[in-house]
Amino acid sequence: MKSQLDRIDTDIIRELQINARLSNKELAARVGLAPSSCLERVRKLQQNGVLRGFHAEVDATALGVELGAMISIRLRQHSRDLVEGFQCYVLSLPEVSAVCYLAGPTDFVIQVGVRDSNQLRDLILERISTREEVEHIETAIIFEHAQRWVLPDYTGAGGKAD
Repeated sequence: MKSQLDRIDTDIIRELQINARLSNKELAARVGLAPSSCLERVRKLQQNGVLRGFHAEVDATALGVELGAMISIRLRQHSRDLVEGFQCYVLSLPEVSAVCYLAGPTDFVIQVGVRDSNQLRDLILERISTREEVEHIETAIIFEHAQRWVLPDYTGAGGKAD
């Protein structure tokens, strides 16, 4: 279980969501801590699993990804082993960037990035629809994608609002 966050923790989290490349000195100044205290807080947030990683945002087209899609999948049956196995399988596909397991008529929505519509077709026909557990697939092409990188703070710890 995650430990209770205070205002300084939530300020650190907010600042790192905005810019994970801040130096410890810059981060400490922004949240009003000494650099040594700030570094200890960041390490504690990492150890407790609150900060799970730091990532680079990459322009997909620089890597040849010209087409994005959301693929909705309904499974034939539902058991923990089947669901976990399918999720593990789709996460192993290099075209898959995100997997959401849902409640409702759709079991999974996976986000994929491919070179073109031919690669998307082949991915669906050769590697997803051939899975025994898959009952139904629907695909939607992504025209544009925007993402908000800062999560809302519902902890009540008193961090600054965006």
